[in-house]
Amino acid sequence: MAEALRLAALGRGRTSPNPAVGAVVVSGDRIIGRGFHTWQGIAHAEVLALAEAGAAARGATVYVTLEPCAHQGRTGPCADALIAAGVSRVVAAMEDPNPVVRGKGFALLRATGVRVEIEEGAAGPAEALNEPYLHFIQTGTPLVTVKAALTLDGKIAAPQDNDGWITSEVARANVQQVRHCSDAILTGIGTVLEDDCLLTDRSGLERSRPLLRVVLDSLLRLPLRSKIVESAAGDVLVVCTSAAAPARRTALEERGIEVIVADGQQGRTDIAAVVRHLAGRRYLSLMVEAGSIVNWAMLDGGIADKVLFYYAPKILGGLKSLPVAGGAGRQRRIDAILLNRLTVHSVSTNEFAVEAYVVKGQ
Repeated sequence: MAEALRLAALGRGRTSPNPAVGAVVVSGDRIIGRGFHTWQGIAHAEVLALAEAGAAARGATVYVTLEPCAHQGRTGPCADALIAAGVSRVVAAMEDPNPVVRGKGFALLRATGVRVEIEEGAAGPAEALNEPYLHFIQTGTPLVTVKAALTLDGKIAAPQDNDGWITSEVARANVQQVRHCSDAILTGIGTVLEDDCLLTDRSGLERSRPLLRVVLDSLLRLPLRSKIVESAAGDVLVVCTSAAAPARRTALEERGIEVIVADGQQGRTDIAAVVRHLAGRRYLSLMVEAGSIVNWAMLDGGIADKVLFYYAPKILGGLKSLPVAGGAGRQRRIDAILLNRLTVHSVSTNEFAVEAYVVKGQ
């Protein structure tokens, strides 16, 4: 199972909107087939592993990180392939919560005499591998993560000169890995005007589809010569309000930028509507790399599901340096936004990241 999980991890960023799955075929004490799913490869992990094992798969055991499917999609049912190969036993890390699959793959295998087991202790690692997929299946919306680079006193920007980086090159490389595992990335127009950022996946790794770059821009102030516009290749979505000038929208669309209208309160874009729009296009995860105001809107509006904060050994201080979340804030300590399931990750010498989940329904 450890090998199957390792293989599944190779598919991260390469399978969306499908889950990442690894499979291993074992005969006696020897691995005779390995496979992991990628969107480009089309074939599912079990089918690839069986193909490598060939006729030796008959009577073998298959370890797989997710329940084999029993329905016809772009490919045939994996449960049928396992039965046709004559395997005697299937050990899975977890059941697939997708209603189209849930329990049906296991039931089909058992109905034909294949032993089915759930390996104790494997569900946790398997769920972590497919966190966005599982969240999407259970909620119908993308997993929204607010990511930020902070000083130890919680600042993300100085009041004047913001040249340079808060975190190290090692931390920034780590962020690229996180971007690679995300379907979409969102920022506000203020961040674009300040930093002229690209917001691309620069991990160099293969993706199942381009990282969608989303810009909240109520009045369409996005410069036509900005890096985001000039690098657009069907991977930029700009969200404005009905107050935006039609000529600005036309100019952006002529450059291959997709523009949608999402009117919110006080002349701002409706971020919740943006998330619903992404859900409709089966984007499983959204990474937010924005400024203080957008971060607060995500947290205060209950849109953010988790935070990923990278801390550097620096202090800016002062009342004018921007905090990670600005806006009105909560006026009483008792009303603070709560987080749980907190994990501290070591990133580099003297740098760490905090990953935590927003407690919903506060």
